[in-house]
Amino acid sequence: MTTERECDQLLVERVQAGERRAFDLLVAKYQRRLMRLVSRLVHDPAEAEDVVQETFIKAFRALRHFRGDSAFYTWLYRIGINTAKNFLVTQGRRAPTSTETDAERAEGFDDADSLRDINTPESVLASKQIAYTVNAAMEALPLELRTAIVLREIEGLSYEEISEVMACPIGTVRSRIFRAREVIAEKLRPLLDISAEKRR
Repeated sequence: MTTERECDQLLVERVQAGERRAFDLLVAKYQRRLMRLVSRLVHDPAEAEDVVQETFIKAFRALRHFRGDSAFYTWLYRIGINTAKNFLVTQGRRAPTSTETDAERAEGFDDADSLRDINTPESVLASKQIAYTVNAAMEALPLELRTAIVLREIEGLSYEEISEVMACPIGTVRSRIFRAREVIAEKLRPLLDISAEKRR
């Protein structure tokens, strides 16, 4: 049984050997995932689509240099994030920067579980409001924090993979995810307190 990474690597090798249709398979496989990631950074759907298209063009041109040191999708996501950042800068929408937080504090963050398990049966009525609050909180995050939390919670990447995609140390990834969760938890707290009150 071959892993996803091995399947991607075989397709990459076929592209490197001159088989363009193999690249179409990679595009088909990752287009929606990449669009989901980019649209969290570039809000206009048409602009996000342009960024995704440019990402695939850049990836195709650079693919001959891809050695497989990282997974293909990690490499592709890094290109996508950099393309989105560059797009925001050229549009005069400078990507906001974040302040770094102590990585040890990130390790001990306790509210993360409540972020994952907010859809209990008791809170079904509040779920739309909670989803809206989470999305609004994520949209308000600085770009680095938003990117890290999207890669972790929505794309399901490991800290190591996020570190590769964002080209920063794992400690920085942990602190960015910690800060993002902290901000989102702070926005959710009033809603979660209300639903806790209702259960009493």
